[in-house]
Amino acid sequence: MEFNKSELREWIESIAGSVLTALFIMVFLLQTYKVEGKSMEPNLYDGQRLIVDKITYRFRPPQPGEVVVIKPKDPSKKFVKRVIATEGQNLQITNGKLRINGLTVDEPYINEEMREDYPWTIIPEGTVFVMGDNRNRSMDSRDDRNVGFVPLENVVGRAVMIYWPLNQAQVLNPPTLEGKWEFNQLEFKN
Repeated sequence: MEFNKSELREWIESIAGSVLTALFIMVFLLQTYKVEGKSMEPNLYDGQRLIVDKITYRFRPPQPGEVVVIKPKDPSKKFVKRVIATEGQNLQITNGKLRINGLTVDEPYINEEMREDYPWTIIPEGTVFVMGDNRNRSMDSRDDRNVGFVPLENVVGRAVMIYWPLNQAQVLNPPTLEGKWEFNQLEFKN
């Protein structure tokens, strides 16, 4: 099969254009991510592959309930977690219950109550507080040494879809974190 110079040039231009388009999408718009570990069970499982939207957070900050991919303090790793609280909100975990701004949050996406308490704290400006859905087996914002409060620039993007395995493919719609008023006195600790 012989190509003349114009046909060869067309092929090269087509391939180069496709590669540049794919690179643009991967760098600025979408990325794939493989779930590793059990920290997001029962909603995401080890080995599932996600499509991550990298553009939304250029226009607005992450919202509570959204599943995100983050860069923890070790820059060679990436984790998938759920945004629990955002800057300026206060948070406390006591007696297995999550409280945000004084409200006990109903979390239908977790299987068991948390075993450990977390002291009352205010989420610092420019950060989010994230946790895995498998609360008792997750390295997340409660672990200050490895994750802590996640700076917004370390939020890679919002997980929007499971695409692999095909029989588990689905769009990820974040639940609304709704609270129930509690009239108990909050503990204020430094």
